[in-house]
Amino acid sequence: MTFKSESSATPSVVLNDGNVIPKLGFGVFQVPPDEAVAAVTKALEVGYRSIDTAAIYGNEAEVGRAIADFGLPRDEVYITTKLWNSEQGYDSTLRAFDESMAKLGLDYLDLYLIHWPVPRADRYVDTFRAFQALKSQGRIGSIGVSNFTVDHLERLIGETGEVPVVNQIELHPTFTQAELRAYHAEKGIATEAWSPLGQGAELKDPTIVEIAQQTGRTPAQVIIRWHLQLGNVVIPKSVTPSRIAENFDVFSFELTSEQIERISALDSGNRIGGDPETLTLGVDDLD
Repeated sequence: MTFKSESSATPSVVLNDGNVIPKLGFGVFQVPPDEAVAAVTKALEVGYRSIDTAAIYGNEAEVGRAIADFGLPRDEVYITTKLWNSEQGYDSTLRAFDESMAKLGLDYLDLYLIHWPVPRADRYVDTFRAFQALKSQGRIGSIGVSNFTVDHLERLIGETGEVPVVNQIELHPTFTQAELRAYHAEKGIATEAWSPLGQGAELKDPTIVEIAQQTGRTPAQVIIRWHLQLGNVVIPKSVTPSRIAENFDVFSFELTSEQIERISALDSGNRIGGDPETLTLGVDDLD
């Protein structure tokens, strides 16, 4: 079973394994379980067909319930979840996958990601080999990673013989990751942006505000459109119904090349989230 790109008005990206992912999805990071059903339901109502969660978010069961209750055919919703750091390793990955699938209420997952490389644990290669086994069993459509650097990707590809379809990374106007995106393009890895709005801080940036005024759009719509025109897959999140709808209404306008360049020039090189080289969250023996 594979996601039907023609079932959604959202443009899709063809991944390096031939499967497709919607360019705009709905993220549920920091969405409390008691708000997740309503948020995902609203997202599906306005047209999102890609939902991104993770084991550590604690809302896989609620995401699965919202999708099941909404009633779309399974091949019309693209579902991503991620393996948490504490479960890395071959056998533990297989167990963790079963647990996530039980919570989601699924027998097939569109995309499974390694949440962080945790290089000091040195388990991400074995973890990806478990992903390959699950894919060969037909339980996962595509396998990828999150927060990997060029060095991590080089090692993973070299030792497993497979190029991840996606690297989901922190990416927003003040942290554009140009070098990593260029590497992705060279290797055929789709760039997926988490924290695409800079956790809201960039919505007040004078350049973003000015371009929003020029286009008659909101700052959030401008930033999401910037991502899409760069070629990124993007997964904004919100629990506010009006903003969930607003963030999806980005396909009826375009930014000029000058506007895209002005937004990209906001890059400061400063992360909001953790550093993939040093983060060991969830791996107690490394803390």
